[in-house]
Amino acid sequence: MGSAAASYVVSTAAAAYDAGYDVFRLNFRDHGGTSALNRELFHSCRIDEVVGALKVITARHSARRTFIVGHSLGGNFALRAAARAPAAGIELTKVVAICPVLRPHSTMRALEDGLWVYRTYFLRRWRRSLLEKARCFPELYDFGNLRRFPTLTSTTEFFATQYAGFPDLDSYLAGYAITGDALARLTVPTRLIAAADDPVIPIADLKDLAVTPALGIDVFARGGHCAFLEDYRLRSWLDRAVLAQIEPAA
Repeated sequence: MGSAAASYVVSTAAAAYDAGYDVFRLNFRDHGGTSALNRELFHSCRIDEVVGALKVITARHSARRTFIVGHSLGGNFALRAAARAPAAGIELTKVVAICPVLRPHSTMRALEDGLWVYRTYFLRRWRRSLLEKARCFPELYDFGNLRRFPTLTSTTEFFATQYAGFPDLDSYLAGYAITGDALARLTVPTRLIAAADDPVIPIADLKDLAVTPALGIDVFARGGHCAFLEDYRLRSWLDRAVLAQIEPAA
């Protein structure tokens, strides 16, 4: 989930499909060329509509076993959806979250203070998304020159307070954190895969997740952000790891 066209989503989906699974790749609103399909903007606290989408998918296409796999922000959504699944009547077999956003405040700080390439990448992608939304709905959105907000923090604050209905930046970022008691009621078997050298998700925040028997955590010394490369040909072992988590025990 996230953008259905993201390389890691396509790769994992292909591996699962080749292994015999039926696969749904879920776009968040405004992701994957969907800006014209809805009038309101995407933001990371829109967990209810993702849970709603999962409810429709599982109702229309019943299966003996159902898994959710999410990377990065998609992993964050997957974990929050898993915590809400029983109350929504969604039967899940297992959830696998790879390098999920844990505490958005920490990720924002890591992006602002870390290697410039990550900050530039996310900022450019977000600006393009907002401009595409304005092109689809010019009667609703005129963001002006987005370059007047030179940082992710200033851009996020503008967006959260002016268009997403939050009183301040802190309220927005706290709204999709999975630290604290956010996962305290998690009962769906879940595996979180993280890397100690992740430049985007500070690994120290793992200690602030609620302790629950349903949640298992694997931390690897190296892996970067959703990369987990195994050789100099830039091949990743991640797809095999995901399949190992969802395949039935022999």
